[in-house]
This record gives sequence, structure tokens and C-alpha cells, in this order.
Amino acid sequence: MLLAIDCGNTNTVFSIWDGDRFIATWRIASDHKRTADEYFVWLSSLMMLTKVDAQITEAIISSTVPRVVFNLRVLCNRYYDCRPLVVGKPECALPVAPRVDQGTTVGPDRLVNTVAGFDRHGGDLIVVDFGTATTFDVVDIDGAYIGGVIAPGVNLSLEALHMAAAALPHIDIARPLTAIGTNTVACMQAGVYWGYIGLVEGIVRQIRLERDRPMKVIATGGLAPLFQQGTELFHSVEDDLTMHGLVLIHRYNKELETQ
Repeated sequence: MLLAIDCGNTNTVFSIWDGDRFIATWRIASDHKRTADEYFVWLSSLMMLTKVDAQITEAIISSTVPRVVFNLRVLCNRYYDCRPLVVGKPECALPVAPRVDQGTTVGPDRLVNTVAGFDRHGGDLIVVDFGTATTFDVVDIDGAYIGGVIAPGVNLSLEALHMAAAALPHIDIARPLTAIGTNTVACMQAGVYWGYIGLVEGIVRQIRLERDRPMKVIATGGLAPLFQQGTELFHSVEDDLTMHGLVLIHRYNKELETQ
């Protein structure tokens, strides 16, 4: 079975793929200090509690936190006796290479989302990922990542607003009932929610103008369903997009080994 690991700036997701479907998915806070032994104890405990009998023999990792990769590698080597593929490393091949400025390093999460989005929706695609940063990945007609946009994430913006303005409270993001707030919390929620709807729609509109063609738009990330309520922009919202991409990249590399 395949252990797929997606490590983001805020959370790390572990999923087990049995060849046909994901049989389990768990989430933990990303922490570069967490050791391989701690990961194994945590995973083993969850497998036992949920009665998941998984014989993991292969692994693939996507990480936007470089310092976490070492301990994840050790986890796979020591406890599952396998050498994990790491997206973005030379030994991990992609179906279509990204076309960006020479010397540019593309985030592995963006590469994975590109592969998954193209597999499900084809090319001429924009993937909007509501993570720690809000990213826009532009996928060409042949499935190549050709660039995109990085904007501050929603929760990051809320935290910055709270820290920079002493009188403003810390709030949770929610869709406000009206755009005009009648108290401080409602005003902040309206500004963040409708502000991000405007940001997303404006960036997508500009990308479409520059590409001069129709572009499908799909969304992923924890806050995607919330923002879907405020716009008709998204063709679909997919919470499993990154994990699907990891499975596809692993399968592609296994096929290359057999050729």
C-alpha cells in the first residue's frame, strides 16, 4: 500500500492508498521538530484505533516545509522499509515538466495540484488553493504548469489585521449575512470574506484576459467550500485534489521504472 504525505505550512495530511481508494486519512499540525519516532507512534495509534490494517510498502511526499522532509524520510525508511519519492526532487519525474523561468523552483504542492487538476479536468485550467497562502496555478493545454499567482492566505490576513491594529479582535472567517457590518466583528468578516471573493474573481479575470481563452477554475483547500458560497466562479471544489495528484505522480514513476 502507498502512504501519501502532504506537508503544508499549517497541517500535514497522511493518507493510505490501497490501489483503488484511500482507506484512511489523518491530519496533524506541521512541526519540523517532530521526530520520525513520534510520527510512527501517532500513525500506529490511529491505525489501531480505527482498525486500519495497512501494510505500507511505498511512500510519496509533497512538502512546502523543507525542514520536515528529513524526518518524514526517516519515518518511511525506518518503519516501512521504503525510500519515499519526494515531489520536486530530481529523482521524482513529472508527466509534464513545468514551463517557468530558468532557475525557478516551483512549490511541490503546486506541481501536485497541476497534475491532479489536469487529470480530472484537462488543460486550460486554473487551480485555486485556499491554504496558508492563496495560490493560483495555471495549467496549459498539455498539462504543464506555466506559472501563477501567490496571495496572502485568508487566516494569515486575519492574523495580520489583528496584530497590526490593537483595537481589532481576533475573529474566525465566516460568510457574513450582509456586506455592511453593524459591529466590529461583522465589519471585519465582511471585509475579509467579500474582499477575498473580489481578489479571486479579479485575478481569474486577469489570467483569462492574458491567456485569451476560456479557463476552467477549480478550488481546493480547507476554506474552498466557504468561498464557493459567495461566487459562481468555480466549476468544482475538490478537497482530495492534492492526494489524488500524489497517487498519479507515484504511479507515473512506477511505470517509468518498468520501461
